[in-house]
Amino acid sequence: MLYEITVPQFIKTLKNLNSILDKGMQFAETKKFDPSVYLTLRLAPDQLDFAHQIQIATDTAKLGIARVTGNDGSNASSTKPAPKHNDTEKTLPEFKSRIESVINYLQSFSAKDFSGAEERRVTTPRWEGKTLSGTEFVIHHVIPNFYFHVTMAYAILRHNGVDIGKKDFLGPIPYKA
Repeated sequence: MLYEITVPQFIKTLKNLNSILDKGMQFAETKKFDPSVYLTLRLAPDQLDFAHQIQIATDTAKLGIARVTGNDGSNASSTKPAPKHNDTEKTLPEFKSRIESVINYLQSFSAKDFSGAEERRVTTPRWEGKTLSGTEFVIHHVIPNFYFHVTMAYAILRHNGVDIGKKDFLGPIPYKA
């Protein structure tokens, strides 16, 4: 179940984020300004800027999946280490490339990679030795953190005039007749 509520949804949402970045670039072209202006925008003075929102969203997706599947280097069975990003992106195309690399990484996982993940003890360097079960980690940390930062990136662009709405955030929905 952890696979189903993470990997396919993260891939879909990251694809939606890439489409939102496309709309941001189109808006900048129409209004004749450099789209790199977006990278330093924020909604509040004490909030991380747009660039950091994308960096943290992608890091949360790739590192969250790596950790919950035991691919974070913490054991000998780590066969799918997360791609490394140096957080040096300066343009929206560079951020789109980062997003694509995370999508490609996530696409390398299947449900079988999550065998035993529910009970696996997961930690991060910031937690000072504290752990969560894989299920707790996904439900209480990975999913909310991922969507928080994607939502902030969306909100920053929306707030600054990019013509995006809920359908852009949600993306295609597999309705059945």
